[in-house]
Amino acid sequence: MTTHTRALLMSAAASCLMAGAAAAECPAVTMADMAGVEPGEFPQQYEVSAFESAAGCEMTFSANPEAEALNAEIKGNPELPPLEDRLPAEPLVVVPYESIGTYGGTLRALSNATEAGTSDFLSVRHVNLVRYADDLQTIVPNVAKSWEWNDDFTQLTFNLREGHKWSDGAPFTSADVKFWYDNLALDPKVIEKPKDYVLVAGEPMTVDTPDETTVVFNLPSPKPGLLAHFATHFAQGFQPRHFLGQYHPDINPDADTLAQECGFETGLAVIAAYYGNSDWTDTPTPMLNAPDKVDCLPKGTYPTLESHIYVSDTTEGRKLVANPYFFMVDPTGQQLPYISRQDELYANDNEVRILKLVNGEADYKSQSLTLGSAPLLLESQEKGDFTVQLKPTIAMPTFSFNMTAEDEAKREVFGNLDFRKAMSVAINRDELNEVSFFGQGEPKQYIAFSPTPSFVDPELTKLYAEYDPEEARTLLDGIGMEDTDGDGFRELPNGDKLVLNMQFATQGIGGEVVELVAQYWSDVGIQTTVKEVTPDEYRSAQSSNQLDVGMWEKGQPVAIVMGNKELFVPPFENYFGHRTAMLWAEWVDSDGASGVEPPEWVKTMMSDIDAFQGAVPGSDEQSEIGARLAQSMAENLPFIGTVQAPNVIYHRNALKNFAEFKTQSYEYYRTFPYLPAQWYLSE
Repeated sequence: MTTHTRALLMSAAASCLMAGAAAAECPAVTMADMAGVEPGEFPQQYEVSAFESAAGCEMTFSANPEAEALNAEIKGNPELPPLEDRLPAEPLVVVPYESIGTYGGTLRALSNATEAGTSDFLSVRHVNLVRYADDLQTIVPNVAKSWEWNDDFTQLTFNLREGHKWSDGAPFTSADVKFWYDNLALDPKVIEKPKDYVLVAGEPMTVDTPDETTVVFNLPSPKPGLLAHFATHFAQGFQPRHFLGQYHPDINPDADTLAQECGFETGLAVIAAYYGNSDWTDTPTPMLNAPDKVDCLPKGTYPTLESHIYVSDTTEGRKLVANPYFFMVDPTGQQLPYISRQDELYANDNEVRILKLVNGEADYKSQSLTLGSAPLLLESQEKGDFTVQLKPTIAMPTFSFNMTAEDEAKREVFGNLDFRKAMSVAINRDELNEVSFFGQGEPKQYIAFSPTPSFVDPELTKLYAEYDPEEARTLLDGIGMEDTDGDGFRELPNGDKLVLNMQFATQGIGGEVVELVAQYWSDVGIQTTVKEVTPDEYRSAQSSNQLDVGMWEKGQPVAIVMGNKELFVPPFENYFGHRTAMLWAEWVDSDGASGVEPPEWVKTMMSDIDAFQGAVPGSDEQSEIGARLAQSMAENLPFIGTVQAPNVIYHRNALKNFAEFKTQSYEYYRTFPYLPAQWYLSE
């Protein structure tokens, strides 16, 4: 069947259904026929005007019949107006993967803990200005209706949807984008240091709002990757000025007085209670972080554009209900999302999570699952009535040594390239692949870019990645690390005992990988201890420069690196990723006033990544710089790569319109490319 034929059949079926006919009276070929369409062959979403033109009729809309009851659970929301007053003038039309859904039900999710292991569940309701389509190559509209670059990538204009509303019914306008940028992202009173992705080569942009539906980002220099940032990142390019702005002293001179009425010292303290101070969209709400004050506050959580909104937030988990103002509809005019409620349960113990999945106690899970759990899950699929997808990953498990460790003797050794080379060639990646990844992976060295782009010599991914324990021992001997007390383990060159404390969290790396690598290092005379900790404990130790060894998945596609340079600037990622050399980062952040000055190869990478981001995408100039960045990363080994292998995606079969994923990856923000608002439950 050709694309054109599918389009005509789809339009005919939609026109018939929208006209009010029973499904049985409509054409035999319906939305289910779209399931076999290859990514990019046929659009999964339309602007309503284009859809109406294709269908030959004007859309009429209908809402979840539970909407009014659900809205009553949202603290501070007024009574609902009719649906036509809740939708934008042009809602986004989503073509379901399999079939038109039915309303109702509760999506059950499992997360590690508050603010740790929650990006999986966050992605299910996530929206941003744009997103990647399910081909992971095409950027398509989302909150923004359209966009346009100028010729030299120094001005990006977004066009918003007329009549779009926040979850409390207040208008969403260009002022909400400017408020996010000027009053949150760039305000040191809210976020101490601006994130890299809101800057261009370290300099801020400006935001113009010529009218309520037009936003113009003015860049100080070219940064074509800014658009891809909005398509992949958890940080949303908008926040509700009408609500959070009332607590910001630069917007409301009475902000502090208003805050003090509910027991907060300042308006900024209220913003911190609602929004946090890191731009992570999963900050605990006042329902959890200020339970003694929440009754006084006007809302339990700040308004959202996402598909669902919090109505409960505790240390055991969270509950959400459908956003009655959500901006997406299906081809029959039904407002999305189909699923009325979402429940998130916290379960820190990995074995408990696996058992719950085997028993069908969650509807979807991917984050924190490792390939080690695949045999049990695959074996249990039929009995448990769920499906497991094994899909390629973008990031891979990596290890790093703290080159700015507080202990000067450790710092000297960890900063010695021969030591890092030794620890890399001591790893038996082929055996690691067979034991931990069932032979399904590819042994690799870390080069930052993943997948390996065409401008990088594939041989670079093999540098210092061949198993050679004798070479490891020779290198360690050469830097003066010998077993001076006869216990079988090497001491530091100054004679001090060295024990590598290897703390890991299953959210970031599999325990079986850590255990094997620890054994390989022990085999060449480096004593190790292994301990599993929670993600929050790991990140806290990492932030305070207390880790000897960092270990977490790492790597990003070129598109993301074009918009975010964190992989090449100390500490080489954000709070939620794999960081190292925290004192180098302090030196960078303080312009050399404090911390430890990094070596020249780090400074060169910092310069090169700015040039890479400013170059024309795909140009010879960009390719040359990109190749240099990858080579520096591999040759200097700030991170040691292991094996890139597929990983697990789990969903219950009762969860419908669930796509075949292209990757199991955080880097494209998990479920975001696959439009979870179309999911529905068949039971």
